[in-house]
Amino acid sequence: MDGITCLFSARASRVTFVSGGFSLRKVLQKAPSSLHLRKLPREGRIVARLGSNGYRPRPSGGSRRSPRTPRIVDSDYDPGLDLDRVQSASVRLLDEQQNMVGIYSKGEAIQMAEDAELILAILSADADPPVLRLFESSDYKKHKYEQQKKKRVQLKRSAANRVDTKELKMGYNIDSHDYSVRLKAAQKFLRDGDKVKVIVNLKGRENEFRNFAIVLIKRFQNDVGELAIEESKSFSERNIYIVLAPNKAALQKAPELPKKETSTSEVSVGV
Repeated sequence: MDGITCLFSARASRVTFVSGGFSLRKVLQKAPSSLHLRKLPREGRIVARLGSNGYRPRPSGGSRRSPRTPRIVDSDYDPGLDLDRVQSASVRLLDEQQNMVGIYSKGEAIQMAEDAELILAILSADADPPVLRLFESSDYKKHKYEQQKKKRVQLKRSAANRVDTKELKMGYNIDSHDYSVRLKAAQKFLRDGDKVKVIVNLKGRENEFRNFAIVLIKRFQNDVGELAIEESKSFSERNIYIVLAPNKAALQKAPELPKKETSTSEVSVGV
């Protein structure tokens, strides 16, 4: 073949054909059962595999993965009107005044809503059978607004009842100023209803001062006082910490402070 050099590799049973004037450096120790070739462009490069499986060209560039279809989010989607969520063959139907109409098939309920020119909405898809209700257009808008309002209230309540864990890190030889900063931070977190995890990190040869770290942890717990109760602790090597939980009895005596919604945070100053 003109202008084509074959580079053979017997171990991998592969042969690479490239354009150019290279000399043949390796030969096959065993003749292949078949060799499938295709015409190459002048500057082309192709890899063929020896054997009975035939020729499989490798793409010269680009990704083998098919492009992903962008996900489309419908902002007007209303789960209350998505009757495909109702998998049951029969439904419990309520009228506009929320009076029980009866148990009908899903198709019958849809037909009744169309005949009366009303909106058929889902009240409870998980009930047995699922509960649907007929609405006037204006009444359904009010119903939807009330449902969204209830959901917002529930989210606020769950956020207010959530207990976060705040981490305070310090070295075994922390100075008095940094110690005071951490102590005030811990007292504030506990008054806000959060837990506090106090950690003393020991690195390398600092493990020799493990007893100092344990004394520091106990001193910190005593200085926090009645605001906290011990939840858990660990005095194992290089992992010395204590978790303090708010003492509800002590917090009830003090005036309540508004609690801010925050995630797990960390306060640390190098020593």
